[in-house]
Amino acid sequence: MAFAFLSRKFDAVLFWLALFAIFYGTRLWLNAGFSRLLMPHEAFFYRLPNAANFLVPIPGFFYFAEAGFIGLRGRRIATFLTIPFLCISIGNLWLGNSLIFVYINNAIVITMLAALTMESIRRKQVDKDFTIVRLGILVFVAFALYDNIAGVFARFPQKEPVGFAFFLAALGYVAARRSLHRDQQFNALQKELEIARRIQTSILPPAYPQSAHFHVAARYVPMTAVAGDFYDFLITDEAQAGLLIADVSGHGVPAALIASMVKLAATSQRANAADPAQLLAGMNTVLCGNTQEQFVTAAYVYLDAESSTLRYSAAAHPPMLLLRGGDVIELTENGLMLAAFTFATYTTADYLLEPGDRLLLYTDGLLEAVNLQGEEFGSNRLHALLQETGYLPAEEASTQIISSLERWSSQSQNDDLTLLICDYQSHHPTAPTTP
Repeated sequence: MAFAFLSRKFDAVLFWLALFAIFYGTRLWLNAGFSRLLMPHEAFFYRLPNAANFLVPIPGFFYFAEAGFIGLRGRRIATFLTIPFLCISIGNLWLGNSLIFVYINNAIVITMLAALTMESIRRKQVDKDFTIVRLGILVFVAFALYDNIAGVFARFPQKEPVGFAFFLAALGYVAARRSLHRDQQFNALQKELEIARRIQTSILPPAYPQSAHFHVAARYVPMTAVAGDFYDFLITDEAQAGLLIADVSGHGVPAALIASMVKLAATSQRANAADPAQLLAGMNTVLCGNTQEQFVTAAYVYLDAESSTLRYSAAAHPPMLLLRGGDVIELTENGLMLAAFTFATYTTADYLLEPGDRLLLYTDGLLEAVNLQGEEFGSNRLHALLQETGYLPAEEASTQIISSLERWSSQSQNDDLTLLICDYQSHHPTAPTTP
């Protein structure tokens, strides 16, 4: 019952087994000599043990019905038998202990236990667990039949509890065996996830190479072992940079698999790396029809140090942020999400770069991080955080931004967190000082 309550899901088999065990244990306690010493010397309490005996079969037969041991009609039979068992229990409390009630109870129980035995033997073996449980039931039935048949002749040997203990032991063995099997499956799954995590990490680019013009820092914090966030450096030469960031809908393994497809789609479009709109359109063509109805948001920026310009395009992605002179500017140029519409088109926005500019590309996990009060981090806080860390080098700034987000959502991380920071330096070299 506790297991069913904790899982917040009603399980009829667990419920009736628990009730059966409670009723059976209560009956044993009421029939124990010590409990009789504690009861008041009144007629009702002398009748109570027998009345409890007549109630025990009700949850027992419901359990066997729900577990499938008395055929397809078992539930209706168990429901029908509830009436006579309740009647003889109430009759015993009202009229007093009588052998007639015992005979009626024993006749019904003997008939049903015999039917249960035949049905259990007739059923084909499903698996080892079923065989063990069936053995426990047959042992219990054998002891119960013995007690009930003996009861017809007014002898009450009380051997049935031994059979019930054997039945519970069989159930305990099966439960322990299944728990061990689940642990083994879980460990195997954890190993597979660790391999998947290493593989996914390997598809992310290494640190951006040293450049006189661009200093790029990346941070990637998946919510689970694997994630649907992705970033790549499509161009990394001295005068040009091409930075891509993407976010697959959903989480976990499915999103990670599609993130690998995004990597392939981006690689196939390297020839269009200087044209963001064309690059995203080409990626959309590759991804459409291959992502099992999941979609991808993405943003791509091409930077040219020679002309001091940036070209930017996005597919339903949060706007890129530009920190310039202490002010934050949102750069928005959005088309439709990738992998959803074959007719989607994209446009490119051109901007001039100035020395000291800092660009921030990020996934929506940064904006949607939720604190204990259920409040999202939001764009205003991200703007302020970008301003506060503007004096720090790109690596330190990115680390501090992620740390701030993790402190904000200290209860739990509800999405993947990924960001790219790019600092631009003027392409004009500083004139040497004349000695």
